[in-house]
Amino acid sequence: MRGLSLLGLFLWGLGLAQASILYLPLDDRPPNWGPCAWERVACPPREVYRGPEGADLAALRAWLLASPGEKLVASLDALAYGGLLQSRHLALPAEDALARLGPLLSWKVRYGGELLLFGVVPRWDATQRQRNLAVLEALASWPGLPGVYLEAVWDDALRNSPAPREARALPYPSRPGADEAGQVLLLRALRPGLKVAVVYEDEALAERVTPYEGIPLRDTVMGLLQSALAQRVSLEEGPDLVLYVYGGRNPRKATHDLLRLMPRFPVALADLSRVNRGDPGLMAYLVGLGLYPRLASYASWGTPANNLGSALAQGGLFLKDPEGRLRRLAEAYFAYWWGEVGRPWVRARFPEPLPVEAQEVAALWPYLELEGYRVDLEGLRFPWERSFEAEARLGLTTLSLEFGGRARPTW
Repeated sequence: MRGLSLLGLFLWGLGLAQASILYLPLDDRPPNWGPCAWERVACPPREVYRGPEGADLAALRAWLLASPGEKLVASLDALAYGGLLQSRHLALPAEDALARLGPLLSWKVRYGGELLLFGVVPRWDATQRQRNLAVLEALASWPGLPGVYLEAVWDDALRNSPAPREARALPYPSRPGADEAGQVLLLRALRPGLKVAVVYEDEALAERVTPYEGIPLRDTVMGLLQSALAQRVSLEEGPDLVLYVYGGRNPRKATHDLLRLMPRFPVALADLSRVNRGDPGLMAYLVGLGLYPRLASYASWGTPANNLGSALAQGGLFLKDPEGRLRRLAEAYFAYWWGEVGRPWVRARFPEPLPVEAQEVAALWPYLELEGYRVDLEGLRFPWERSFEAEARLGLTTLSLEFGGRARPTW
């Protein structure tokens, strides 16, 4: 277990006893693990999550049962199978998977906290789809328990995928997504009732059936708002946050929309122009006109549901935290840059598993300034030894002519 004993995990849990919100991520890929560095929640030790090998389930259970909290946001697939990738192919009877979820109810009985849970309806190529569905169906009674919220998210639904139909047949809420689900439920836990206005680049975009979702975009948006326990309002009603949905049709028009909206409201921008990549035309406007640092949040790293959920969650969670907002924007820009520059560069030069030389891609990092800070890429690693995701260590340096700049803490 990489040197971390069960006793050590127990002591770790005791040390986090002051945390009111616990977060048990789906796995340790950046979108899922990221909130553990946001100073908002208590998470299991990083060593418990072992990349593509999956989580150490005994250690994960030990941490959970030793950690009091008011609320627990948790992935069912992490506890039952070890993570998202393992859930697709791990040979395990449904009865055994259900038994592995028992500690969630034990935690609730022991500490009296609220459970906010999500399970994944697998994508088309998972060899254990029927087992996973049987487990989700067997949990039908859980949402009826006091203080338990449960939802299902469906993963990568290509054309004619049965996942949307299967998820909607479950007797509790469901929607597209997966890797953003933890962030969205953290928004539900930490800031329920957020008033959100939704603005589309083009109203026709709301009716588009987007890649990997299998339903009209408006339904995906409404599902995310319901997951977050957010309240949809009009612009005239004075929202706490505007969720701007960009579909990639006209970056110039979108920029004009943002210039109109941003002086009046905090704006979370979800770039849905491409899957796993943002629109360089829009980003050029955002950076060139100084709009990017003023956004409440930005996301372009994943599928439409991934990006909508991340933008919504981060925009809502950091409304009153200027430094946290800048940090999330820096991370979001790195994810944009990775999709546009870093990932293609690495894939063109290195096989997987990636060698250490692949970290040379960091030399391509551009100059980025956010509200008087320079964003430095101080380190880069590939926790899953593949190019799809990269984990950055970013630093902020204050730009000051008088003092020549002073370093801010890195994260």
